[in-house]
Amino acid sequence: METFVYALPLRDRFRGIGVREGMLVKGDAGWGEWSPFWDYDRPEIDAWWAAAREAAFEGFPDPVRESVPVNATVPAVDPQRAHDIVKASGCRTAKVKVAEPGQQPFEDLERLDAVRDSLGPDGRIRVDANGAWTVDEAVARLRLMRGFELEYAEQPCASVEELAALRVKLAGLGIDVPIAADESIRRADDPERVAKAEAADVAVLKVQPLGGVRRCLELAERLGLPVVVSSALESSIGIRMGLALAAALPELPYACGLNTVALLAGDVVGEPLVAEGGEIKLRGVEPSDAGTWRADELTSARWQARAWFDTP
Repeated sequence: METFVYALPLRDRFRGIGVREGMLVKGDAGWGEWSPFWDYDRPEIDAWWAAAREAAFEGFPDPVRESVPVNATVPAVDPQRAHDIVKASGCRTAKVKVAEPGQQPFEDLERLDAVRDSLGPDGRIRVDANGAWTVDEAVARLRLMRGFELEYAEQPCASVEELAALRVKLAGLGIDVPIAADESIRRADDPERVAKAEAADVAVLKVQPLGGVRRCLELAERLGLPVVVSSALESSIGIRMGLALAAALPELPYACGLNTVALLAGDVVGEPLVAEGGEIKLRGVEPSDAGTWRADELTSARWQARAWFDTP
């Protein structure tokens, strides 16, 4: 097993960070990525390693499609920047970050308006609040956003109970905004509770946090919900893991959140996995020899100290 640590600047701050770091793992089957965020710890990050190990030493299940439709991802940026991100992506669906700490609701609306202008009337818009709202706040915010004909709202509230209550309230008010669950699945002790509680219409699955492609496929079958595969803001090595899941799912009714390499100012591969015509084609990737992505000695040592796993 070989490991290499990367550090890649972001074009815009996202999830509170300006540089994305992670470890690339080379095994008999190819390359995997292990890049849990620094605010995560064991045992949660064990699943991230299981996913990297699967990619590097087991490979992926056979695909049922050769390309995956993807959405543009819009951070909590100003309207002009939001417009430009969507236009440059070539995607017909955009996921827009809302409820950013320190921002006001009108800023979300201005960002959404810019995204709608960039997409045109036929483009699809979804929002992601990362669990920031109470049920009442979510109702109020989604009522304001109903004119954008949202495809869905991702994790508007933090808990499964709140999501279930929100779905009931929205239905009673005639606000037709489906609910997608992300953190309530990938950071839950019981990821199936979302389906049992009828708390979501859509399941957002991420390969690293959920322990690998095969585990995600099994979970998707048990959940019985439409699935959107999203990234954990990875390099193209990690994105290839997400594409493997999206390509193996029996059905893929929504565009996937796998175009996030576009948020990085560089990549670990020579030809990054980014959207062309709103899709990413399935292909192999391996790190470039250029080396501009390699982390400095201090960052590399920090990641090596974090890595507890043994060589398979």
